[in-house]
Amino acid sequence: MRRISLILFLCMTGAVLAAPVSVFAAESAYTDFDAKKCRHAPGKEAEDYGEWRCKGYRGIPVYMRAGDQRIHVSYGSRAKDEPAAAQTLASFNGEGSKIEWRIEKGKPFAAIMRWSTTRTDEKGDPVEGETIVVTRLGKGGVCHVGYVDGRANGNAGDLAREIADKHARGFVCEKDKPFVLGKQGPSFSGPYDAE
Repeated sequence: MRRISLILFLCMTGAVLAAPVSVFAAESAYTDFDAKKCRHAPGKEAEDYGEWRCKGYRGIPVYMRAGDQRIHVSYGSRAKDEPAAAQTLASFNGEGSKIEWRIEKGKPFAAIMRWSTTRTDEKGDPVEGETIVVTRLGKGGVCHVGYVDGRANGNAGDLAREIADKHARGFVCEKDKPFVLGKQGPSFSGPYDAE
């Protein structure tokens, strides 16, 4: 009787809207990312630093290549051939030390990594920053879904998870435009093709 009364009270007051929408809510798992512990194939050109092959959540392949002071990070069994393998940020950048995997029903559908960035201001001085990159995973393609300024937003991790949870599963690689969520400070860098 108490349970029925509580449900009726919640429905009458509208509080039921705060209840979880899905039984299968997205969860997070975290893995370390250390390129020094990954298999490395050196590059052949002066500004080609090579490729790294690593393992992420439950052995999911993580592929990184670097050159011209920028990185490209992709995921999955065909990581090198996915759109993410050709995506980077406009500013000089580097990889983060952790990957957050957004998971539903035991399967990761997005990866979140905090990239370091370096831009130059109007005086030509370097400005250090952080851009959180949200990458879509799975059969529909692996590509960047969105970006969050990691320094300008105190809730940057929450914003990145919001992008992942709301947009990653339905995002169409090489067609849909990546999202930028939250404030953008002077050190923020979006995708390479945006500037």
